Amino acid sequence: MEESSRHDYEVFLSFRGLDTRTGIADHLYVNMIGAGIRAYRDNDELCTGEEIGGQLLKAIEQSKISIPIFSKGYADSPWCLRELVKMVERKNTRGHKIMPIFYDVAPSEVKYQTEHYDNAIVSHAKKKRFDDETINKWKAALNEVGALKGWDLQSMPNRGEGEFVKEVVTNVLTELKAAYLEVCDCLVEVDNHEDAIMRMIGACDLETKIVGIHGIGGMGKTTLAKIVYNRLSKDFSYCCFLSNIRETEITRLQKQLISTICGGQCSDINNIMEGKKEIKQRLRDKKVLLLLDDADEESQLDALVQKREWFAKGSMIIITTRDRKILKVPTPKDETYKITLVDEAYELTGMDFDHSLKLFSKHAFRRDYPLEQYISLSNRAVNICCGLPLALELIGSLLSGERREN
Repeated sequence: MEESSRHDYEVFLSFRGLDTRTGIADHLYVNMIGAGIRAYRDNDELCTGEEIGGQLLKAIEQSKISIPIFSKGYADSPWCLRELVKMVERKNTRGHKIMPIFYDVAPSEVKYQTEHYDNAIVSHAKKKRFDDETINKWKAALNEVGALKGWDLQSMPNRGEGEFVKEVVTNVLTELKAAYLEVCDCLVEVDNHEDAIMRMIGACDLETKIVGIHGIGGMGKTTLAKIVYNRLSKDFSYCCFLSNIRETEITRLQKQLISTICGGQCSDINNIMEGKKEIKQRLRDKKVLLLLDDADEESQLDALVQKREWFAKGSMIIITTRDRKILKVPTPKDETYKITLVDEAYELTGMDFDHSLKLFSKHAFRRDYPLEQYISLSNRAVNICCGLPLALELIGSLLSGERREN
């Protein structure tokens, strides 16, 4: 995956200017900026029918979260509908989060295109400027986003707008903290591994799944796990990343897990058994996405995910480790693994020479291949690294620093 993980914006606000620009859209934008959230709003809607400009397209692509504000006139704007289609594309391919606000329309009106939304779609179709494919994409996007969990202001008649905006900002801050993990923007040969793990996970269903990623240190297990986590996070309301497990006190990890999933509400945990009891009681009704990174003992996993019943059905747990044995991978020939922990495990192996050289060059030269005067040195460095991504990144970065000094 070579697409940059950098996000110039964190939140993209989509709204019909005539309906909400000086009201709730402005209040949300101002409060998000005040909270330190990098929010984007389009202050200059293009004329009806004009193509989305490069800046706006980039803003959607580089945002982690989109918040469409569905007002009565939202679907009147082809501009807004194009934004919505782009959001859905990003959601389904890159884990983009959509958090809709149903301002003065019901979610069902958006989902099924009734009343104002039906009239708007019919009107666009009659104008003959938009082909059937475009109209169908708009309808599909409205249907998909209309079905998402969001805020329905019509069901909150006594809710003040200030209080509501505060709640949205709080939720966005929580989502930004928990649901997206930053990864390096110099990635090479990751797509194949990511796709293999997604096939291993399969379609989302009602069963809790546990998968392991194992391999020697420096192989890129954490990076790969983060990418899969980010891709899955859109489907979970509760997400938690526990890092560097082998060097962290277990009771601290237990408390972090509970407080992250429960929104910071967790009393002190005095011992591991107490922590296990708390996890079981507090999280059993929550469908969670959990990443346990760099575990090296069975006791750690036993303290955090001993039983699938500790979490609601449909939960997803990813474990990275250097030691395949602690995963208790199901193997029919081995009687000792009758009681299994993971459903399946994926072994991450070293990169081949060509991909290693490309990764090395990205860090050393900020390009996909070495500078001519450094070809020999680069080949030697790559051979020394033996396909280990971490070593390639470190040595490449060191060479980059030396090159700048010279």
